[in-house]
Amino acid sequence: MSVSCGLEWVVCLGCTRWAWKRLTYSGAYDSEAWPPASPDEFEPVPRLCRAVLANYDPDLSNPKFAPPVHGYFDIDPAGVVKRATYEDVGNACPPYLVYVDEAHKEIILAVRGLNLVRNADYKLLMDNKLGMQMFDGGYVHHGLLNAAKFILERETATLRDLLRRYGPEYKLILTGHSLGSGIVALMTVLLVNNRKEFDNIPRSRIKCYALAPARCMSLNLAVKYADVINSVVLQDDFLPRTPTPLEYIFGSIFCLPCLLFLICLRDTLKQDKKKYKDPRRLYAPGRMYHIVERKFCRCGRFPPEVRTAIPVEGRFEHVVLSCSTTSDHAIAWIERESQKALELMRESEKAMTPPPQQEMKRLQSFEEEHKSALQRAKTLDVPHAADLSEEEIQEDGSTAPPSDAHSETSTEPKSTGRTSWDELMEKLFTRDEDGKLVVNKDFIAKEIVVE
Repeated sequence: MSVSCGLEWVVCLGCTRWAWKRLTYSGAYDSEAWPPASPDEFEPVPRLCRAVLANYDPDLSNPKFAPPVHGYFDIDPAGVVKRATYEDVGNACPPYLVYVDEAHKEIILAVRGLNLVRNADYKLLMDNKLGMQMFDGGYVHHGLLNAAKFILERETATLRDLLRRYGPEYKLILTGHSLGSGIVALMTVLLVNNRKEFDNIPRSRIKCYALAPARCMSLNLAVKYADVINSVVLQDDFLPRTPTPLEYIFGSIFCLPCLLFLICLRDTLKQDKKKYKDPRRLYAPGRMYHIVERKFCRCGRFPPEVRTAIPVEGRFEHVVLSCSTTSDHAIAWIERESQKALELMRESEKAMTPPPQQEMKRLQSFEEEHKSALQRAKTLDVPHAADLSEEEIQEDGSTAPPSDAHSETSTEPKSTGRTSWDELMEKLFTRDEDGKLVVNKDFIAKEIVVE
């Protein structure tokens, strides 16, 4: 009797501990180890949110759905080259617009998000099964890929003509929200792999900003294209964190909070190693920007801060059980909080700017951070992960074997001399024939002799 009572107590304590950890988990924990973003790299996000919001208003000269903070769209109606409505695209994709921002020298294609009252958008999301669509050495969402192909086929000539007209100083920016974010992310992959259709535009002139991104590509592709795709997540947004395929979420008969709780329970019992080993599992794409504005056991919203990284592990794997999981997905909230965060970053930069000789620079450039993420994916044995030891991405987007001449003439910042954790692990440990880690005795003995 005492043994059974003790067992019951152990089970109850275990369940209580799990419930406490899950109910008190905050979205801020996902990025607590990430470095802060700089205002220069985050500057496009608020105005691209407003470009997406422009899809909701047919008359930009007299907008009805202007962002609540600014009360206006900073978009010149004369710069809108083309608008595609539901009548134009039918059931193939959401509406979108093509806009030329002469002030920032950008050609923007912005796709709106999911329309909750339109059945065609749900059908687009549910046009997928786990492992259904292979592409570029990984897996992608089948329905979103078809929508990306549809838009790119319609607008290739328009975008190419605009790039020719405005010249090499202009960048090509693809942006979208929710459903549109997955579409533009896969459009970017298609565009990067078919740059000949755009007069061989350099890879560095192509950028994608996925706002409240859907999980649309496998982990190897999400890391591979992190130099051109940027995902923006507001605090506890449910969509980037929900590993369950989108077709199950929106096709479920359960209410969304109940389904999220069941997903949370299931994923708690699933080991992280199994998640990484499944090549069909989809993730939010590219480099991640996380806007954090709430913390555990604190009421209300705090001044937002933005953190950024190219994570391989911990790419928003935990569903957050909070009252804001759905509201943080709204494009209006993302626009408002991203604008606040940008203004705070600029004020902080002005107040804390040191003399030029003492200016602190990032230890890694974007290119080096991207290479480190690719190497980390290879170290974790992520299926089909790209290997940069054999080829190197150049500025024009082509790939070529690394050479001494390239390393000498490169303008990228040199290494600071600090050994990273991954490099240290490679020096201290080697793998035996069975693939297990063993201590590198030769390296340790050499270090002892040197000392």
